[in-house]
Amino acid sequence: MTSQQQRGYREEVQQLTDWCRTNNLSLNVDKTKEMVVDFRRARRDHSPLHIDGSTVEIVKSTKFLGVHLAEDLTWSLNTSTITKKAQQRLYFLRWLRKAHLPSSPHSTEEISRAS
Repeated sequence: MTSQQQRGYREEVQQLTDWCRTNNLSLNVDKTKEMVVDFRRARRDHSPLHIDGSTVEIVKSTKFLGVHLAEDLTWSLNTSTITKKAQQRLYFLRWLRKAHLPSSPHSTEEISRAS
């Protein structure tokens, strides 16, 4: 990002902050994250963004609308997260099969409530 582009970016954030203030809205800077997507070989340090005197945290990945986004824009983080969640849920069904218990949806629901 050139210094002119970075200046424009910071001005946009300031305009958003001003608009929120004008419309009696507040930005929760503690929940605000900044993710820098940079595909250049020689990456430069990105100075942190400041909103109302608070520094916005720079993160390498984030979850947005249920999708895990990484700074390299690959699907590997999202895929591994979904795979892990599926394995955790399938563990319970494998446990039922090993115990020779019925695995119908109704009985599975009753057993999961008991545990």
